[in-house]
Amino acid sequence: MQLELRHLQAVCRIAEAGSLGGAARRLGVSQPALSAQLRRIERVTGGELFVRGRNGVEPTALGHFVLAKARRVLSEMDALGAEAREIAPGAPLRLGCILLVLLDGLLEQTDLSMSGQEITVDLEDSVTALARMLGAGRYDAIVYGEVNEHEVPLPEGILARTLIPKEPFCIRLSAGHPLAHLDRIDLADLAGESWMTLVEDDDGGPEALVAACAEAGFVPSLRYRITDRKMHYDLIAAGRAVSLSQPTAPTAPGTVMRPLVGSPVTGRIRLAWNRSAVSAGQADLLCRAAVRAYLANVSNNRFHQEWWDAHPEAHPVLD
Repeated sequence: MQLELRHLQAVCRIAEAGSLGGAARRLGVSQPALSAQLRRIERVTGGELFVRGRNGVEPTALGHFVLAKARRVLSEMDALGAEAREIAPGAPLRLGCILLVLLDGLLEQTDLSMSGQEITVDLEDSVTALARMLGAGRYDAIVYGEVNEHEVPLPEGILARTLIPKEPFCIRLSAGHPLAHLDRIDLADLAGESWMTLVEDDDGGPEALVAACAEAGFVPSLRYRITDRKMHYDLIAAGRAVSLSQPTAPTAPGTVMRPLVGSPVTGRIRLAWNRSAVSAGQADLLCRAAVRAYLANVSNNRFHQEWWDAHPEAHPVLD
């Protein structure tokens, strides 16, 4: 038997998982099948690669040597695929996104910074679906959000970078709302309102809203879930609902946006990419384009511009 890439991947997954069972689940095979494969690999390499330790399996000295070589080979193969796609004529970069404020500006920024590179963009409602399609090869990169402490699980072979580490969600409500004259709104004062349910239901947003409302002493009435922006804004303008909003969102007739006391719900924006389809250079260009698109909207609302200026730790850091 000769070693193949799948054998090197199996060795790396075992080391990363720390157990054969965990590695088998990640690889989508049974544990007995993986154990048998490991024995065949060890016959080729000439000795045991792992021994059972107190906290699972641990690499032997030979295992560390094979792991170092395997990771280098797999990294080179990923780079080969990404760089070949970068120079291949007619190979578009497929980008998936959720509905973020920066999306409109992102299209313009990628046209400017990645001129000559065709980019297709699809919008999804589910962050989980985005991550799954990224892992399955439907997308080469995705831009998505996470709320409060929620972390979106990413498939194997995916790299990610946080673009905007923190932004405090605010409230959009009718300009005729009794609280509209306030500079800042206490969440507890919205206890009797009907709420727009967030479009993305798997980025931690709904749980964060419910938890923040519980801390404020009430259960929110989640009545509407509308993806059409104009209808969304029209319902709020009519006084029929309030909603959480990114602080960079644009103004809309008949509505106002106000920060929440204590910033109980915060978000972050991330970019993830398949390292076998997107080169380091392309990933860097995408990151910079997304950051520029975000920064173009910081001044949409005075209160967020003031918060942004006072919180340099929230500013993006790019290599």
